[in-house]
Amino acid sequence: FPSTPKYGMPGFPDLLKRVRQFYDEHPGDIRQQVEQLAQALARMQPNSGARLTTFSREPLDTAAEYLSQAFDREHGGFSGAPKFPHPDTVEFLLRRYAASGDRQALEQATFTLRKMALGGIYDQVGGGFARYSVDAEWTIPHFEKMLYDNAWLLRLYADAWAATRDPTFERICVETAAWVMREMQSPEGGYYCALDADSEGEEGKFYVWGLDEIRALLTPGEFAVAAGVFGLDAPPNFENHAWHLVMARPIEEAARTLQLNQDAAQALLDSARAKLMTARDKRVRPGRDEKILTSWNALMIAAMARSARVFGRDDWLASARRALDFLRTTPWNGGHLLATYKDGRAHLEAYLDDHAYLLAALLETLQADFSASDLEWAGEIGDILMERFHDPEGGGFFFTSHGHEKLIQRPKPGPDNATPSGNAVAALALNRLAFLTGETRYSGAAADTIALFWPQLERQPAAFGTLLAALEEQLEPPRTLIVTGAREAFGPWRQLLDGAYMPTTITLLIAAGTPGLPPPLAKPAHDKVNAWLCEGVTCLAPIDNPERLRETLELSTIPDPH
Repeated sequence: FPSTPKYGMPGFPDLLKRVRQFYDEHPGDIRQQVEQLAQALARMQPNSGARLTTFSREPLDTAAEYLSQAFDREHGGFSGAPKFPHPDTVEFLLRRYAASGDRQALEQATFTLRKMALGGIYDQVGGGFARYSVDAEWTIPHFEKMLYDNAWLLRLYADAWAATRDPTFERICVETAAWVMREMQSPEGGYYCALDADSEGEEGKFYVWGLDEIRALLTPGEFAVAAGVFGLDAPPNFENHAWHLVMARPIEEAARTLQLNQDAAQALLDSARAKLMTARDKRVRPGRDEKILTSWNALMIAAMARSARVFGRDDWLASARRALDFLRTTPWNGGHLLATYKDGRAHLEAYLDDHAYLLAALLETLQADFSASDLEWAGEIGDILMERFHDPEGGGFFFTSHGHEKLIQRPKPGPDNATPSGNAVAALALNRLAFLTGETRYSGAAADTIALFWPQLERQPAAFGTLLAALEEQLEPPRTLIVTGAREAFGPWRQLLDGAYMPTTITLLIAAGTPGLPPPLAKPAHDKVNAWLCEGVTCLAPIDNPERLRETLELSTIPDPH
């Protein structure tokens, strides 16, 4: 609202006075409206009725069928304008391909990721994704960059590269991770929240270009390649006066048009992009929201750790570790987690999402770089979820803890939104933690959570992408792969495992002699590296050769003992 009346809107001070006047003059009406609102909110709470103990694959198949019909075959994605990335949907499709070899699911996922990577929703100069595209072609974004979007998308592009080895996906990961470390990581280690859409009072001003400006910055050769690749030879695409860069043509086509070999054209494009970056850095930058939110940091820690494992990037893993160490020393204090930090002060009781995302991040970091202390912390977070958020009678997890201040309603969020559902992440992560620790109460709570949302999952499964992943791992327990031996001998095993796309496999490389491991992870010591491959609680004999493990992963599943 404006401070004074304009644009047909009241001034905010005037609005507050009118609210106060109505409150004073109509207290009965206010009380009645409050009661009606509370009743409406209560009706929105999930209620599964009879507690289910078995589940079917039907929601997984129904979601795939729905998405196939909604898929935009020309531009990718699953809606018209404005177009959002919907990473939960893409992740569901990638997992479906891994589970069943569904080529259509893979093509829908990778086509969407490729279209976003080539469009203007992605920052072609500095890396990172904007929130959404205002058009159906991914060309012009709402220029705000959010940490949570980039966390989910970074992990997705790493997974897509692992599934396909598409070099476009690797480029997106390299550039986005660089942006995160360069612009979003604080000196203290945590990741900042967001970059604003506007600077100098204009949305997109930091990101868009004039043609003469670009021509003045580049050599004729650089400009020729950049013009072809970025579409500068087309009419301006931003408000009829400027260009927002998109990958309008592949470098191969630009090279052919200019009669250059592809390596030379790529070198010119890389040089042009570097010059544009240097020039853009001199502009007035968009504002940065420098809050450090526990939940969003956990999402980015998981993404950086996963990407580091896929691409063998120690610097990305170090970034994730810095952020994780920040959470351990600042918002976490003696078994108590806080939600937000800024200017030297952490405060606000942490919510379901903070705990669930942190548990998931710890499980991802354990796979990239096993640490007994991280496993212990994961157990503490799992216990807090059970003790302070779980509803043992109704199933699922409340968004606020049992000790939180009393609110008009305690919601149990189930569908994914811009961030994944806290209930779904808790169900997925706790079920996995159960197989690492032997604590069956974790897997029981995970199953109860799916049961709670089952009626909604049957009606509208595509809204529950993350819960579908949890369902998948209830129907078939996650596979655990424990590699033990001398740490210095892990190289060939990492080379085999880290870049593989196995979304339902938990892989831990644990140095021999690591003390205090729970029984599922405590394996007998051998003279050489061994791998134990288990599905549920059933394990194969140890495998002492990476090539034999490769064959086992590719060709066999563990037989059902029943």
